[in-house]
Amino acid sequence: MSGNVQIDAELSRSYPLRDEQIASYREDGHLLLKEVASPAVLGQYRPLILEEVNLMNKEKRPLSERDTYGKAFLQISNLWERNEAVQRFVFARRFARIAAELMGVSGVRMYHDQALFKEPGGGHTPWHQDQIYWPVDTEHTITLWMPLVDVPAEVGSMTFASGSQKRGYISKLAISDQSHKTLAQYIEAEKIPTFHYGAMSAGDATFHAGWTLHSAPGNPTDRMREVMTIIYVADGTKVLEPDTNARKNDLARWMPGLQPGDPINSPLNPLVYSAEPEGFSFG
Repeated sequence: MSGNVQIDAELSRSYPLRDEQIASYREDGHLLLKEVASPAVLGQYRPLILEEVNLMNKEKRPLSERDTYGKAFLQISNLWERNEAVQRFVFARRFARIAAELMGVSGVRMYHDQALFKEPGGGHTPWHQDQIYWPVDTEHTITLWMPLVDVPAEVGSMTFASGSQKRGYISKLAISDQSHKTLAQYIEAEKIPTFHYGAMSAGDATFHAGWTLHSAPGNPTDRMREVMTIIYVADGTKVLEPDTNARKNDLARWMPGLQPGDPINSPLNPLVYSAEPEGFSFG
């Protein structure tokens, strides 16, 4: 079997989840899984992701001239639209099946991908909920967050507020100094436990629900924190009436042509895993 064929086969191969891992995810709203992608897979796809990030990155200002959001990371979205090879990684059945099984749904569609690269000296990512940006009428959303390089404990995983996903829409505050202060106070007042997984190896991945409160530390090292994320939404989900400009923008960008009440099935939202025999899978 040639190298590329072997790697594609790995991206189609199921990742065995234990019942206690699924239960932990549903209770806490987050989970770390080890070796979701092998060194061979990352050896194939990391250079392609880096190339796209370098081509698409328009941020040239020094960190000192950016606001808190701008210092948090370089953010490049939907690499899969621009690079067919990267698409094979983003659409991997292996990743999408994990997402579906953790949520307990029969299939998942693509919402979008993001490369989130935290530069050396980059700032913290404030507390926030991802789903305040997403006009999707479901609780079943999930993000895969995978470092492409080893990250030490001081950079490490995100910090999660365990069980916060059960509270739904907590605040409309976008990622900012204000969201960090307000939500940190909320977590403390409500006595919500927080947890982080520390150092992560390249190819490990955390999964977290769209409503799970989370933050991330800055990067005090001299090495870029390279992370690839993939956001999934349960198949059959409908578009929610946008109640903020952020959600209006997301509807136009990530679900083009769709209206509130429509099933999420635009050309940018392909079905990437289904437990049904006729379900599409890429890779």
